[in-house]
Amino acid sequence: MGQQEKVATSLAGTVSEEISASLTAVDAELARRYPGDPGTRQPVHTVYVPGDVFEPGTLRSWGDQALAALDEHAPDAASFAAVLGIPEELAGPVHDRVRAKLSREPVEDLRIDFEDGYGPRPDAEEDEAAARAARLVSQAYANGTAAPYMGIRMKCMEAGVRDRGIRTTDVFLTGLMAAGGLPEGLVLTLPKVTYPEQVTAFVQLLEAFEKAHGLDAGRIGFEIQIETSQSILAADGTAAVARMIDAAQGRATGLHYGTFDYSACVGVSAAYQAGDHPAADHAKAVMQVAAAGTGVRVSDGSTNVLPVGPTAQVHEAWRLHYGLTRRALARAYYQGWDMHPGHLPTRYAAVYTFYREGLEPAAARLAAYVAKAGGDVMDEPATAKALSGYLLRGIDCGALDTAEVARLTGLTRADLDAFASPRRGDLTVTAP
Repeated sequence: MGQQEKVATSLAGTVSEEISASLTAVDAELARRYPGDPGTRQPVHTVYVPGDVFEPGTLRSWGDQALAALDEHAPDAASFAAVLGIPEELAGPVHDRVRAKLSREPVEDLRIDFEDGYGPRPDAEEDEAAARAARLVSQAYANGTAAPYMGIRMKCMEAGVRDRGIRTTDVFLTGLMAAGGLPEGLVLTLPKVTYPEQVTAFVQLLEAFEKAHGLDAGRIGFEIQIETSQSILAADGTAAVARMIDAAQGRATGLHYGTFDYSACVGVSAAYQAGDHPAADHAKAVMQVAAAGTGVRVSDGSTNVLPVGPTAQVHEAWRLHYGLTRRALARAYYQGWDMHPGHLPTRYAAVYTFYREGLEPAAARLAAYVAKAGGDVMDEPATAKALSGYLLRGIDCGALDTAEVARLTGLTRADLDAFASPRRGDLTVTAP
């Protein structure tokens, strides 16, 4: 040990106290607005099924149709990998996991649609469909056939359909309560939000429902669907989507990009409406920045190119969907929409390839960080957080196994959770 340094200060202790006192309100505001990611599972996709089409066997039917598409158009690992360009060393593991996923849990998030996919109907017909949806969702959770997340997309808060959207929401939620209560995986999607005041109105609706049923305040959250240019840039030049998150008063769980409505809104012609259009990239980038740190997650949109028809046509649609999904993942959009059972094989193939090809590098970097080892990358706590989040998302969707991640990192699931959502001054790692 060298000579001990003499430590001297110039400021009175009251200076630090006064500064802290002056920032008390800011500290509280930061904690309220930016609580960080909730640390819960995020589904890799959302599947939309019209309210009059959803049946007890819909989820299993989607999985069976997806498996049949694989059997017909890419019956083995090598052919599937060749279509999509999956590296040879990953072809078998990805193919096997995709088939297992389609057999076990083909849909991670289901939205029973009462908006564009359902359209205008007589009130009595939509009432009955909403009540039926509540009954079927409750039964699915009771008998173990539910997707991890399920709910409805009601009509929006615009004047022409507002009353219908409110009533459908009421009928659906009331039906769930009558059947035993709201399931943990319940998700509601509010579409075509243009003004923050529409979010405020939906919060008012949910508050009234919670009060009517004696539920805890804030029990019901919802997603905000971004489908208009005004939801990105308000008339005064501010980012309206940031104000919408604030207007949700902590209830917003996600921002979902609506590819085709948004593209049409900004004048993109039909042939060029896609998730990789510059207009789409701009909108999603604003959504991403507005949501960062708030605990609100961002979801990409969809492609309307369906993998149907002759094998060559199916392969072309698969390559498009796989490429768009991989592109979204690289941009940190970990969720998207799937519009057809034939999209499921390429959704999971893209997701599983993304996580499996990065497993060993991510695990090695995280293990080195924990061990404070050297190497050619000097990582910071923020990077450890990102690495842990990456591994956790891979585990949650079935791309990775907890055991293999533990073997490569020396970390438990609890350790990964702690790195992904660390509380200041409270991070305990059990690995050596």
